[in-house]
Amino acid sequence: MSSVIDDGDLTARATIRNAALRLFAERGHDAVTMREIATAAGVSPALVVHHFGSKDGLRAAVDDYAAKAFDSLFTMDERALADMLTGGNSMSVAEMFARAFPHGSPLPAYLRRLLLINDPAAAALFGRWYTLTARLLEAMTEMGAARPAEDPAVRAAFFLINDLALILLRNQVAAAIGVDPLTPEGIARWAKEVTTVYTQGAFLAAPGEEPS
Repeated sequence: MSSVIDDGDLTARATIRNAALRLFAERGHDAVTMREIATAAGVSPALVVHHFGSKDGLRAAVDDYAAKAFDSLFTMDERALADMLTGGNSMSVAEMFARAFPHGSPLPAYLRRLLLINDPAAAALFGRWYTLTARLLEAMTEMGAARPAEDPAVRAAFFLINDLALILLRNQVAAAIGVDPLTPEGIARWAKEVTTVYTQGAFLAAPGEEPS
């Protein structure tokens, strides 16, 4: 899977948007000024206003760009995604993120900040991804690749949250396991153990039960 980020777009508007995205990811929308964005983009504040009108307009453009980048990971239909996630070269949604967004991309950090502050843009993304995850699990169950769930809604949320944990807790996970989980080495280690847990289980018996 190639990167979904269009690094070849060198227009002034894209340069300003990308500078804003990086600053917003690092410090949050409220802490960044239009003048700082202009300086980071190498343009005048007047040009930022010309292209976006205001910081709210610029933020809306950044949110739209980020949403399209994230959603582009899931453009194939549910059955095709299910085939990919269960085939010989299977990967998790977290690995799809790691492959799509190269090292140094501000998009994972931007998503993390939006999710943690419960931003409406992130809430909308989570809702779309949750719906897709539920459909994926349904397709995988129909294919015989997943056991039927007693509570499909909870299972879908569980799988989605597990993948998003690598985005939300990236720095903490890196400190714990000694490698950035959104690098090829880190995702390989993470995916190997998570796959084992998902396919073989982690416990010998449920709490309070004797092993069979």
